Amino acid sequence: MSDPHAPGPNGPGPDGIWLGLDLGTQSARCLAVDGTGTPLATAARPLTSHRAGNRHEQDPHTWWTALADACREALTGLDPSRIRGLAIDGTSGTLLLADPHGTPLTPGLMYDDGRATDQTDAIDAAGAAVWQELGYRTMPPSWALPKLRWLLEHDPTLRTDTRLLHQVDLITWKLAGRQLPSDASHALKTGYHLIAERWPHDVMDTLGIPTSLLPDVVRPGTVLGTVCPDAADATGIPAGTTIVAGMTDGCAAQIGAGALTPGAWNAVLGTTLVLKGSSDHLVRDPAGVVYCHRGPGDTWLPGGASSSGAGVISQYFHGENLDVLTEQAAAQDPDAVAYPLVSTGGERFPFRAPEAEPFILGATPTRAAEFHAYLLGVACLERLCFDYLDHLGAATDGPLTFTGGGARNAYWCRLRADVLGRTVHVPEHAEGALGMAVLAAASAGAGLPATVATMVRPGTEIRPDPHRTTRHLPTYHRFVTELTRRGWLDPAVADHALRRAAQ
Repeated sequence: MSDPHAPGPNGPGPDGIWLGLDLGTQSARCLAVDGTGTPLATAARPLTSHRAGNRHEQDPHTWWTALADACREALTGLDPSRIRGLAIDGTSGTLLLADPHGTPLTPGLMYDDGRATDQTDAIDAAGAAVWQELGYRTMPPSWALPKLRWLLEHDPTLRTDTRLLHQVDLITWKLAGRQLPSDASHALKTGYHLIAERWPHDVMDTLGIPTSLLPDVVRPGTVLGTVCPDAADATGIPAGTTIVAGMTDGCAAQIGAGALTPGAWNAVLGTTLVLKGSSDHLVRDPAGVVYCHRGPGDTWLPGGASSSGAGVISQYFHGENLDVLTEQAAAQDPDAVAYPLVSTGGERFPFRAPEAEPFILGATPTRAAEFHAYLLGVACLERLCFDYLDHLGAATDGPLTFTGGGARNAYWCRLRADVLGRTVHVPEHAEGALGMAVLAAASAGAGLPATVATMVRPGTEIRPDPHRTTRHLPTYHRFVTELTRRGWLDPAVADHALRRAAQ
């Protein structure tokens, strides 16, 4: 007799359970959904960071213990015979070194750890041709390859059989009981050649990075192996459950939002603003602020991460009643606008300006007016991001979704839609963990686009008010002009943005 819960030939089937595991900066999470995308259970455990200057580390052992605890809680009460598969996302550029048994030898150097400043010149020189081909131009210190070289230069006691692991590689090793291949999404910032689909060994040789250190790499969505008995005991995930190669957290959120057709974009408004889109070609950026992941099939996933975003709210309005401020700001709807920079290290998208700093244009006589200036500033910066992407030749006219913590503020979503002049959807359930559950389910045979159509729900639709869009254009003009006057924004980009606004 056939298994009634087995994946069908055209999709995951409604009776199966798929797990999305998410390793963020602050927590490790497990989400269980059925084949229709309906959440069945979720649980999370906190993670702790250690910061000192430009260094940001976590203890890799806690990634596994936190995730295992979250899985055990989430799966309590679920029928284990229905659990089919899982995929994992992690923070982009986070890495560590481990011994041949998968035991960490170093802390986890996190996605924004900037210690490797002295390593970037050599890396840019050695890989110039490859980075140009892939559209990176240069590698910032926070990318994985500079940090890998820093680790190799600062610990001469490392063994010759040491292994490089990206954050999720440690987890898949623990789950399977053996080392599994890495995925091309997490390997991107370590220098993996996404077009040739191999490590650029000549570049690595020049940098003194041994081939034996580097993991095998496969495309996201590839079946890697199965959960071993020891991991089953630790997590509650049944032994034999399929492990599917995942993607970085930004790509995972993009899948969770369903933004996978060419020209579709997902705007994630968290501490910073991150845009992830889909394209039928590799988008190359001469300035190096936009880069691409490989997507499903022949698609590419261009994107950029700003240093500005909703973090200014907690930075400047900590402890205040944000619901009241939002209500007051919406009633006033002033036209003062703030540049909402969060980071002290300058801006990185839609322009690169290490010297950038926050500013406010216009009067903010009340606390609510100041609050609104930051809401409007994020919206203006978001529009500039899309104008910059259009300037690069990326398609931006497809469906647009809003996700992230900022999307929970309904007024802010309407304001952003008005400034953009675009219809937006706020998906019902959109997060990295859902994206990984969807990616795992796609391995059942339907493919990712069809699985997204089945499991991701479009949610609330927000249509822009044409009168408000027109009203905000002079403010956007002032915002772009000021960024240009300060020397941060390329005048050619500013001209392109303002011409689009005038159309």
